[in-house]
Amino acid sequence: MEFFRIKKDIPFMRHALIFNVISALTFVAAVFFLVQKGLHLSVEFKGGTVMEVKYPKAANLEGIRHTLEGMGYIEPGVTSFDTARDVMIRLPVIKTVSGANSSQLVFDALCKAEQGVSKPMESVTAKGEHIVKTGCLDSAGVESVVLQKVEFVGPQVGDELTQNGLNALVVVIIGVMIYLAIRFEWKFAVAAIIANLHDVVIILGFFAFFQWEFSLTVLAAVLAVLGYSVNESVVIFDRIRENFRKQRKASVHEVIDNAITSTISRTIITHGCTQMMVLSMLLLGGPTLHYFAIALTIGICFGIYSSVFVAAAVAMWLGVKREDLIKPIKEKDETDGAVV
Repeated sequence: MEFFRIKKDIPFMRHALIFNVISALTFVAAVFFLVQKGLHLSVEFKGGTVMEVKYPKAANLEGIRHTLEGMGYIEPGVTSFDTARDVMIRLPVIKTVSGANSSQLVFDALCKAEQGVSKPMESVTAKGEHIVKTGCLDSAGVESVVLQKVEFVGPQVGDELTQNGLNALVVVIIGVMIYLAIRFEWKFAVAAIIANLHDVVIILGFFAFFQWEFSLTVLAAVLAVLGYSVNESVVIFDRIRENFRKQRKASVHEVIDNAITSTISRTIITHGCTQMMVLSMLLLGGPTLHYFAIALTIGICFGIYSSVFVAAAVAMWLGVKREDLIKPIKEKDETDGAVV
């Protein structure tokens, strides 16, 4: 499917050096901010307290954040889950509140904001089990908030999650490289990995520069960008291999220019539709999906850029040629092996 077709090839490779210098400068800037500022890691990585509270009606998330900020928490994680009445609160470790009492102090503050008093409440499950939960009763004796669950994430668990995240990133990179080396040729595999790492580091650089919270959700978005960027590179590499068969007299950079130009319509359709969905999450998804959508948006934009100007250019500079992708046909001996 094509919305349009460009008849004359756009000379992308003629300007590849300029764009790759820009990419290199952006990459270096991202690394600089990662080293200087570092990532603003969430509770899952740094350790802290995770609370689940339930309201009788849709919770006022902004009001909850305002209450927590008044206690000294900077950018506390307050998100709804399951229903609008269920709220998950992620609290980092701060000096003013001890870790052992943080959940009770926070719940007391939330209860006070609802003009109630916190009391232990006993309930019976469907299996007949008695469960004691901390609840908040208003002046009429009606529940206004109930503390459903409290979990403490220690620094050791955070370190383990960080290591597991890095391991997942390495495994994805190795898997992609093996796949491309088998499907195409090692030069394409190296080019695609350089382009993908370019995308990942730049996403992390944005999060370090603006000090956006880096959570497990954002890590999932980064891994998704890796696969998404590889898909775009594979489409272009496939067209390059096809052009090497058709355009026997064309030079390498002409083959690559034609491959990129002929896939522009497909690129616009695919990435345009994807970006529409991501923007809907960014604008309508609320705080829960905000940074996830931002990471995907950055990844999509730079994924297109890197597939065209980084991956294809690096493959060209590594010396990819027709013989790398198409085995020469051995001419049949006219004598058919007969010896005179």
